[in-house]
Amino acid sequence: MQVRIPNHRPPFALGASSRVALGILLSKIAGLVRDLIFAHFFGSSVVADAFRGAMRIPNLLANLLGEGVLSASFVTVYAKLLAFGEKEAAEHLAAAVFGILGLFCSVLVIVGVLLAPYLVDVITPGFGGERRALTIQIVRILFPGAGLMVMSAWCLGVLNSHRRFLLSYTAPVMWNAAMIATMLLLGGLRQRELAIDLAWGSVIGSGLQFMVQLPRVLKLLPAFRPVLGRHSEHVRVVVRNFGPVFVSRGVVQVSAYIDSIIASWLPIGAMAYLVYGQALAMLPIGLFSMSVSAAELPALSGAVGNQEEIGGFLRRRLSLGLRRIAFFVIPSAAAFLVLGDVIAAGIYQSGKFTHNDAVFVWAVLAGAAVGLLASSLGRLYSSAFYALLDTRTPLRFAIIRVTITTALGFFSALVLPGWLGVNARWGVAGLTASAGVAGWVEFTLLRRALARRIGATPLGVDFIAKLWSMALIAAGAGFGIKIALGTDHPKPLLIIVVVAYAILYFAGTMAMGVEEAKTALLTFMRPFRLK
Repeated sequence: MQVRIPNHRPPFALGASSRVALGILLSKIAGLVRDLIFAHFFGSSVVADAFRGAMRIPNLLANLLGEGVLSASFVTVYAKLLAFGEKEAAEHLAAAVFGILGLFCSVLVIVGVLLAPYLVDVITPGFGGERRALTIQIVRILFPGAGLMVMSAWCLGVLNSHRRFLLSYTAPVMWNAAMIATMLLLGGLRQRELAIDLAWGSVIGSGLQFMVQLPRVLKLLPAFRPVLGRHSEHVRVVVRNFGPVFVSRGVVQVSAYIDSIIASWLPIGAMAYLVYGQALAMLPIGLFSMSVSAAELPALSGAVGNQEEIGGFLRRRLSLGLRRIAFFVIPSAAAFLVLGDVIAAGIYQSGKFTHNDAVFVWAVLAGAAVGLLASSLGRLYSSAFYALLDTRTPLRFAIIRVTITTALGFFSALVLPGWLGVNARWGVAGLTASAGVAGWVEFTLLRRALARRIGATPLGVDFIAKLWSMALIAAGAGFGIKIALGTDHPKPLLIIVVVAYAILYFAGTMAMGVEEAKTALLTFMRPFRLK
C-alpha cells in the first residue's frame, strides 16, 4: 500500500504525536497558570460563576466550528489532495473554506451578541439577578473572540495537513498569556470590573492566537485568495461533510453544556468547581488523546490503495495509537480518583481558593476518572471514521451518549444528593460521572462499528491489567505520602507526589515489559543524547 505522507525528519526531531503533545503541553501549562491566577482572584464567588458560565457560551461556537469540525470535514479532504500531489486543488479548497467560514462566523457572532440574554437563559437557566446580568455582559464581549478562535482553527487545519504541528498547538499560549497579563496588571480592581477587563483580554488573546499562525499558513498557500465559490467538487464534499460533523460535534458539545445547565441550579460555586475540575480532566485528553488523534488524522486520510490495504493500514495505526493513549490516560484516571485533592490544591489553592474548594474539585475529577479512558480512546475511533469519510456513524452514537448523559446527569446532580442527605454541591461529581458512563457506551458502539468495517483493534486484557495495577500501586504510594506529610503546603506536596508517582509507574511498567514505557523514555531522552 502507498501512503504519500512525508516521514523524513532529523535524527533528534520529535515525532508527529510528540510535537502535538509538546504544543498542547505548553498551551495547557499556560492555561493552568491562567486558571490558578483566576482562582486566586475569584475563588468560587458569584463573579467566578458568572465568568465561567459566560465563557462556555461563545466557546460553544468556537468548539462547534473549530478544530473538531474542521479536522473531520476539511482536513480529511485537504490531506488527501496533498497526498496525491494536487497542490492547486488543495490551495483552492483552503481558500474556499476560509471564505465560507469567515462569512458564517461573522453572521453568528453578530447574532450571538444580539441574542446574549436568551443564550444565557438557555445555557445557565439557574442564574438570576447579579449573576445573570454579569454573565450577559461578559458574553457580549467574548463573542467576537470566539469568531477569531474559529479562524485560528482553520490555520491549525492547514498546518496539521502539512505536518506543521508544533506552532498550531502552541498558539493558544498567546490567548492564555493575554488573560494572564490582564489579571496581573489589573488584579487590584474589584472582582466585577476585573471580570469585564478579563473578557476584553480574552478577545485580544484570540486575535493574537490567530495572527501568530497566519504568516506560516500564507507561506504554505502562496497564491491564497479567499473565495466563497462552491464550484469545486472538493469544496462540495467538505460542505456536505460539514453538516453531519457539525451536528455530531454539536451533540458532543451539547453534552458539556447540559452540565452547565444543571450546574446553574446547584448552589453558588458549583459552576466554578465544575469548570476548574474539567480543565484538569481535559489535560490528559488534550496531551495524549488529542495529540495522537490530531497527528494520525492526516496520515489516515492520506492512505491510498484498495479497501483491504487501507483497512490493514488503519488497524495498524489505530492499534499503536490506542496503546499510546491508554499508557498515559490510565495513570491519569487513577491519579484523579485517588489524589484529586492533592492535584486541585497544588494547582489552585491560593487567595480566595481554599482547601475546602479543592475537595469539591476532587469530586469533579473523581467523577471524570470514570470515563476518562473511554473518552480518550473514542476520539481516535471517531478520527478513523472521519478518515473513511463516514461522518454519520459517530453522529448516531454521539446522540445516544448525550441522551444517557442528560438523564443520568439530572438524576445524579439534582436528585441523588438529596436522597443521600449530603451538600447539594456534591452534585457536580454526579455530572462528570454520568458523562463518564455515557462515554463508555459511546466507545463500545464506536469500537464494534469500526471492527465491522476494518477488523478488530483490541488493546489486550493483559496490557490493560498491567497499566491499571501499576497506576493504582503508584496512586496508593502517593496517597501514603499525602497522609505522612499533611496538606498544609499543597504546592510542594504536589511536586513530591507527582515525581514519586511518575517514577513508580514508569519503573513498574518497564519491569513488566510494557513497550510504551521504553518508547516514552527514549522520546524523553532523545534531546539530551549526544550527536
